[in-house]
Amino acid sequence: MLDWSKISTVLLDMDGTILDLHFDNHFWLHYLPKRYSDLRGVSLADAQTSLANHYEKVAGTIDWYCLDYWAQQTQLSIIDLKREVQHLIQLRSDAHDFLVALKSSGREVVLVTNAHPDSLSLKIERTKLDKYFDTLYSTHEFGVTKESQLLWQRLHQKHGFALEKTLFVDDSVVMLDSAKKYGIEHLLAVANPDSKKASAVINDYPSITDYSVLLAGINNSKWNN
Repeated sequence: MLDWSKISTVLLDMDGTILDLHFDNHFWLHYLPKRYSDLRGVSLADAQTSLANHYEKVAGTIDWYCLDYWAQQTQLSIIDLKREVQHLIQLRSDAHDFLVALKSSGREVVLVTNAHPDSLSLKIERTKLDKYFDTLYSTHEFGVTKESQLLWQRLHQKHGFALEKTLFVDDSVVMLDSAKKYGIEHLLAVANPDSKKASAVINDYPSITDYSVLLAGINNSKWNN
């Protein structure tokens, strides 16, 4: 699936790739609409429809991922609401062993997430995921998201990874397409980002539903910096 002898840097998405996407799906599709319906005095169905329409309008932009934007739009403290259901934040069940293997192999491990810095901080607080990474980036630092070629340009300029020696892992085909367009050589899709939902069928990229299938390859191909 992957030639680990040619991979020195691993760029990893967070939600759905390292963390179970169930938290985010539950929050944005169910919990926030419920609280929004209570605030506005409208039905839950109307609140869900209103928010879903708004999500669609800003999808792929920095606003979609911005907690400050949604706090302004809904008149609700998004980070406080996230804390109310923070018990749902957890690593994917297969992530720990995968991340430990990557670190132990001598490769550089970098988090690249579209999540807002406050959301990233909360998830670090809950899962201690920062211990697995050499560097962590929220794309808000660059003002654009992974959907944009400008993000990859700015990230590449700042971090200086070698395109031909870099693996990017994400649960979104859109993000993988963007990374491929920029020239990242090695790409891997996660087909089951949400533990409560069925796996997706992904034809355009190599895909996994359990990182354990990669462990032997990683462990048998150490990277000497």
